[in-house]
Amino acid sequence: MLLPAAGCGRDNPERLRLMVPNAPGSGYDVTARAVGTALDESGVARGVEIFHLPGAGGAVGLQRLVYERGNGTMLMLMGLGLVGAQHSVPRSATLADVTPVARLVEEPEAFVVTRDSPLRTMADLVAAWRAAPAALAVGGGSTTGGPDHLAPMLVAKAVGVPPPAVNYVRYDGGGTLLAAALAGRVAVAVSSLGEYTQQIISGRLRVLAVTGAARTPGVDAPTLREAGIDVAFLNWRGLVAPPGLSPADERRLLDIAERLRASPAWQDTVARNPWADAYLPGAEFGTFLREADTLRSRTLTALGLTEAVADR
Repeated sequence: MLLPAAGCGRDNPERLRLMVPNAPGSGYDVTARAVGTALDESGVARGVEIFHLPGAGGAVGLQRLVYERGNGTMLMLMGLGLVGAQHSVPRSATLADVTPVARLVEEPEAFVVTRDSPLRTMADLVAAWRAAPAALAVGGGSTTGGPDHLAPMLVAKAVGVPPPAVNYVRYDGGGTLLAAALAGRVAVAVSSLGEYTQQIISGRLRVLAVTGAARTPGVDAPTLREAGIDVAFLNWRGLVAPPGLSPADERRLLDIAERLRASPAWQDTVARNPWADAYLPGAEFGTFLREADTLRSRTLTALGLTEAVADR
């Protein structure tokens, strides 16, 4: 059960639902479950219900969230991928329609291959790309302009490969992408590092490089810049709520996010994952979302990409 914030309905606690707009195993799913566990362990909220509504890179879940207008008991876990997904399908809902609650964390992307892949380094990947970019399937769990899409496109441009020539294969989240990578349907998978921690530890996947400005502790892989590619890139995740909330409900959800971030349970969770605290509350997060959407459009234009070409 939800433990309300001070002055917000102590005698009538409500259940909190947290939507994941991707399939189980995605980065959204991993983060949502970490949020639910930390909320419970810290006593900020009890019995958080996590449910999945995958489709169109998160756009289906976004539409559902907007339909929940005025529902102060629902949150949705989202990130940069949804900034792109809102443009990828005909829609009547965008992130401009939701209530921003908080940006929580950021983390690097990773270029990963199976343990028996002939690609041993980023130099091998670059050489294969330059020889025949369309012959190398690069998988990602993002639609056009999402993190798994932007990271390889930025790298391609940096090494002189035309981004429209890259054979980017889109999957609906990191869970389905992982299955494709392990089955050999893509030569390289690009995803948030935290999604594949267990497969990396077990040796089923190897990391060619991470996209952050600095190495990730515990991961034996260079940054892109160490590999001679002048690109640094981070993904991020946060929480949004339906539109049309009452002032009391909006304050309560903002308070929940703030108490989550301050809790030792959440701080320990962030430290155990390849995440960094990137907290932005409410209105500041809303401003960030608008800026992220503008930056996405400008970046795609600079890369010479369109929705149709990049999302084939």
